[in-house]
Amino acid sequence: MDFKIHGQEMQFVEVELDPGESAIAEAGAMVYKDASVDMHTIFGDGTESGGFLDKLIGAGKRVLTGESLFTTVFTQSGRGKARVAFAAPFPGTILPLNLADLGGGLICQKDSFLAAAKGVSVGIHFQRRILTGLFGGEGFIMQKLTGDGWVFAHVGGTVMERQLAPGEVLHVDTGCVAAFTPDVDFDLVQVGGVKSVLFGGEGLFFATLRGPGRVWIQSLPFSRLAGRMLSAAMPGAGKGEGSVLGPLGDIVMGGKR
Repeated sequence: MDFKIHGQEMQFVEVELDPGESAIAEAGAMVYKDASVDMHTIFGDGTESGGFLDKLIGAGKRVLTGESLFTTVFTQSGRGKARVAFAAPFPGTILPLNLADLGGGLICQKDSFLAAAKGVSVGIHFQRRILTGLFGGEGFIMQKLTGDGWVFAHVGGTVMERQLAPGEVLHVDTGCVAAFTPDVDFDLVQVGGVKSVLFGGEGLFFATLRGPGRVWIQSLPFSRLAGRMLSAAMPGAGKGEGSVLGPLGDIVMGGKR
């Protein structure tokens, strides 16, 4: 599958389809398509081969990971090549990844799936550790993308990739973990002393990523962006994002106006 990513802060990806080739996308993500590209909507991601119940279960998995019940399939039904484009829902970066190069799987934040080659499965990854599920920034459920084709994930702000060596550990803000390969161990570690927890603005825990494996880090989680927007619309509502004291912490630290 050939593709091109356009834009900087507000990106969209243009996918080129050969005759008979298909791509799947999150419902409502399309920007434009050539007239020869047929579009139809299906339950789930189209990988379930069973009956209606299997398709319903697949669609339910998507809902749990923040996606809709339906996926849109785009198929080139004419001659030659045709193009279809998909847009990111908020400012950030579209991350193109070939699952065949990642061992067939990728774990990423909820709501990050944008589009993929048909045959890629959008499933669930459960956090097995209770603390990680409660304070890991993404809850107990994350998305698991499996297959051997291209997938396009959308993350907030700028994205950086790190290749972790065996045993190498990286501490990341819990909301800034965008994606990682299944061989990476994801856990939590306490931020530090009482003063750091109360006034450091980083919450109670850091995400601990232990190699080997590949990690993608985002600079602007959507939750942080939404919090700033809420703070601007309702002064005081989005304050104290990472402080357990909330508005009291802003008053103590001089951030209250």
